[in-house]
Amino acid sequence: MTTVAVVTAGLSQPSSTRLLADQLAAATQEALGDAEVTVIELRDIAVDVTNNMLTGFPSPKLAAAISAVTSADALIAVTPVFTASYSGLFKSFFDVLDKDSLVGKPVLIAATGGTERHSLVLDYQLRPMFAYLRAEVTPTGVYAASSDFGSPSLHDRVRRAGAELADRALGIRAVKKPADTFVPFEQLLAQ
Repeated sequence: MTTVAVVTAGLSQPSSTRLLADQLAAATQEALGDAEVTVIELRDIAVDVTNNMLTGFPSPKLAAAISAVTSADALIAVTPVFTASYSGLFKSFFDVLDKDSLVGKPVLIAATGGTERHSLVLDYQLRPMFAYLRAEVTPTGVYAASSDFGSPSLHDRVRRAGAELADRALGIRAVKKPADTFVPFEQLLAQ
């Protein structure tokens, strides 16, 4: 069975960020046919994330969240937009992961915000962060402004993004961790 981890960084309850995360998870699960979905609400482990950053040691709750993300076949990552970027809690969670833990992992990125003006956060903030972590980000990211909820266009984007993530999780588009091909300069000279 395919496993999908969903990281959502919404702070309020109910949260539009969680609502979008649930829609993306449902679309991915529908495209997969059968999947085990684990949702990680970052607001529930915010203090644990901060303590880990200060001490270097995860609490049992944070360790379980990290394990769920790193062992999943695919990841859905959803953040609210604060000050034209992802939330600090969202970034802090990914900062505590081992830098190689997401290499080759299929990731669907998404964000929520009050207006359409912040939609570029997907391409100018989230994609570069996950590119640095060497994850494989799906072509379709989903941004939802408050006015998007309930619209047919959001529904279409959610379904397309979920299908793309499902394809990658199933290996329809081959996803492999790249081999370490670094060769020291001295070794190249010796050849």
